[in-house]
Amino acid sequence: MVITRIGAWSLGRIYGAISAAFGLLLGLVFAAAALIGSGLGANDDIPAGLGGLLGVGAVIFLPLFYGVAGLLLGALAAALYNFFAGMVGGVKIDVT
Repeated sequence: MVITRIGAWSLGRIYGAISAAFGLLLGLVFAAAALIGSGLGANDDIPAGLGGLLGVGAVIFLPLFYGVAGLLLGALAAALYNFFAGMVGGVKIDVT
C-alpha cells in the first residue's frame, strides 16, 4: 500500500488536537510550578498570588497556542507531503 495523498485539514485537525493536549499538560506543569513558587515566596518583587494567576493563564494560553500552531503546521506538513509525493512517490506501508 502506498500513501499518495493526505488530507491537509484532516491531518491539521488531528495534529492540532494532539498539540492542544500537550499544551494542556505543559500548562498544568507551569501552573503547578507557579503556584508552588508563589506559595514559597520565590520572588519578593512579584505580589503574592500573581504567580498563581500567571500559572492559571498558562493553562488557558498554552493549549490554545499549541492547538492553533499544530493545526497550521499539520496542514502545512500534509500539503508539503502531497506536493513531494506527487514528484517522488508516496510512502510505502506494508500491512500484514
